[in-house]
Amino acid sequence: MFPVSVWFRILLSHFEMLPRKFEDPSGDPSQQEAKQREAEIRNTILAQVLDQAARARLSNLALVKPDKAKAVENYLIQMARFGQLAGKVSEQGLIEILEKVSQQTEKKTTVKFNRRKVLDSDEEDDY
Repeated sequence: MFPVSVWFRILLSHFEMLPRKFEDPSGDPSQQEAKQREAEIRNTILAQVLDQAARARLSNLALVKPDKAKAVENYLIQMARFGQLAGKVSEQGLIEILEKVSQQTEKKTTVKFNRRKVLDSDEEDDY
């Protein structure tokens, strides 16, 4: 059996060879097959990287905020690719990663009030 680091490198090399096209999935069957293989490889990598509780939390997040879940998955795969993960990521570790991703993607909103001057104001009533 391969050591875990070798196993990650094999999976990641297959992941990198997949096409990165974003086209209509109802089109070519080979594209659907490639997307299915990519999803399987992503799931395999994430299953190797995350423990059960963290995996459940990420699945729940994917139901509510799929974009944020995809960003966290990409971040975890990137960390696995560069060997930055010492072992499986716990639920608490995933929460910390979620906080980092949330801070990076946080949208800042500003509210600007446009006060209009009305011709019939109270200032003119001073006799």
